[in-house]
Amino acid sequence: MTGRYDEQDHEHYERPRRRTRPRTKERPRYDDAVDGTVTTVDRGRFTLLVDGVVVWAVKARPLGRKGVVVGDRVRVTGDVSGDEGTLARIVEVQERRTVLRRTADDDDPVERVIVANADQLVVVTALADPEPRPRLIDRALVAAYVAKMQPLLCLTKADLADPESLLSTYRSLGVPWVVTQRGDDLTALRERLAGRTSVLIGHSGVGKSTLVNALVPEAGRDVGDVNAVTGRGRHTSTSALMLALPDEEGWIIDTPGIRSFGLAHVRPEDLIDAFPDLRAMTDDCPRGCTHGADEPECGLDEAVAHGDADPDRVGSFRRLLEARSAPEY
Repeated sequence: MTGRYDEQDHEHYERPRRRTRPRTKERPRYDDAVDGTVTTVDRGRFTLLVDGVVVWAVKARPLGRKGVVVGDRVRVTGDVSGDEGTLARIVEVQERRTVLRRTADDDDPVERVIVANADQLVVVTALADPEPRPRLIDRALVAAYVAKMQPLLCLTKADLADPESLLSTYRSLGVPWVVTQRGDDLTALRERLAGRTSVLIGHSGVGKSTLVNALVPEAGRDVGDVNAVTGRGRHTSTSALMLALPDEEGWIIDTPGIRSFGLAHVRPEDLIDAFPDLRAMTDDCPRGCTHGADEPECGLDEAVAHGDADPDRVGSFRRLLEARSAPEY
């Protein structure tokens, strides 16, 4: 019995195997790469600033599944002229100073990096229309503390409601704040933003895009209205965008309106480390203590009982601790 193919048939010859090139541990050096900063991401395309020039780029294949986000400092090769139709390649993501993360839900194990290398998290919330969502504010503050970013409360629409009732909730945490209203002077906010890279977050309708347009007039961010029935705003920003403040005073990153801020990645020890004054009082806590209000023999309770800790500050910390799993509404 003869075989199916004879030596004249092309199927007789062995097909080349995949990955026949010898592996090497050496990686490309990219000596000609230049530094850039990612200012926005859109469906796999990246907009960068390279020496003040706007450059479009894609991610190089060797980076694999490594994410590249707004604020990343990257190394770039290829055409960085910024001319129409040109495309560079991101070949390296440099080490991040800070990383702001969230998860879609509290039981979602997948972390989503929002931005990188920011110094300050500006939590924008309206005092009315729509009503404030303190639990969402708490969650954003937790994310800021864990990311080692300075938080800032920016309260908008002060012409509609008194800010005092909301501010009293956060005074014990020592969170700085500014209050604004439409057409108001933004000097106090500009002073807080000067010399920093700040991320603005908030749910839809709080006036975040209005602030961005006032701070950077050429930004042209869409402004939406609040639904009279649901009390919620509509999304007007669809992607994060990094913008330079006038006179080189700093950078702001506008982000899409958020409706949830999952904290599945945050552990109690991550949060207590952000409060050095309270952290020192938990050294003698039993193993596994979460420092919550229902924990027996927690060092924070003893510190309050002996007058060594401000009970309001401990209560505020525990409220943030509870915010990791409490409903957002």
